[in-house]
Amino acid sequence: MISRLSLILAGTITALTMTSGVIAAPLKTDPTKSTVTAVFKQMNVPVEAKFKSFKALIDFDVTKPAMAKAGVDIDIPSFDLGDPEYNKEVLKKEWFNAAQFPKAGFVASTIKPSAGAPAGTKYDVTGKLTIKGKTIDVQFPLTVKKDGNAQIFDGSLPIKRLSFNIGEGDWKDTSMVADEVTIKFHIVATP
Repeated sequence: MISRLSLILAGTITALTMTSGVIAAPLKTDPTKSTVTAVFKQMNVPVEAKFKSFKALIDFDVTKPAMAKAGVDIDIPSFDLGDPEYNKEVLKKEWFNAAQFPKAGFVASTIKPSAGAPAGTKYDVTGKLTIKGKTIDVQFPLTVKKDGNAQIFDGSLPIKRLSFNIGEGDWKDTSMVADEVTIKFHIVATP
């Protein structure tokens, strides 16, 4: 059975490769320089964990932001809290339920210049975030800058973990692990 996320990602890949019947050239992500992390508080202490494996599909031209396409496919089992026992724990059903939902993803629906920002530097992004089989409409600011021939995309997306059923049962209690999570990304891509 094909999951809804797989269909969304397949549509994103198609959108990224086809523009008016002509094959486009999406940007190539540099995985050695790119990161996706989740920042949250456990017992009021900030914790930052990294997703070691993800694919970002980006077709972006600073002169035509309305034509931009973007999507990220994240491998949930790659979540790394820095300790093998914690890593194993968060993959369980109560947290990410990685056996049933091994992927999370984001697909942008619009990318438009931020009001008042210098041209080509800041954008407002809206789209759909899917985690643990639940899809929610989200929006966040995006900063874009050039570094040689590379484009660097930086952003942070605040979410509520309980909106995605991350932390079920006793873990719904937010006194131990806060509900607020910020997903941060730093994507370095070249033509």
